[in-house]
Amino acid sequence: MKTSIIKTNNGNTAMPARTVNNWVDQLFQDNLNRFFHDDFWGFGGVDHQVNVPVNLRETDKSYEMSVVAPGLKKEDFKLNVTNDLLTISYEQKEEQNNENKEQGWLRKEYRMQSFSRNFGLDDSVDVNNISASYDNGILHLSLPKKESAQRISKTIIVK
Repeated sequence: MKTSIIKTNNGNTAMPARTVNNWVDQLFQDNLNRFFHDDFWGFGGVDHQVNVPVNLRETDKSYEMSVVAPGLKKEDFKLNVTNDLLTISYEQKEEQNNENKEQGWLRKEYRMQSFSRNFGLDDSVDVNNISASYDNGILHLSLPKKESAQRISKTIIVK
């Protein structure tokens, strides 16, 4: 026979509150889940979202883009233009191997971080002359404008 203590909500017997057994089961399950969660052991888990700031400015002859991504190598970046879409991405893999044979412990941890972002390009960008450089943690891109799209500055003489 299962004994249940049922508390009603404001006298409403159609909506019983949780039974004591359910409450104890939920408490046990919550603590068990917490024990097996990575944060309990000091491992923050896999970072699913990487926030990479991108700064963009326009000059008379080009668009200048800066992607803040410290700790990478220029080989980590992939830049691609397909149709009118510029894709900037990187993938960083890191492996750590800590071994202590005296205590019998062997640990390998892998970390992978990736980023991908797309930018729509209009017909004013000269896609064939886009250039990029990576310096001090910042990826710099220069997207030159086609001559027909460049702002012209001209002094007009009044007659």
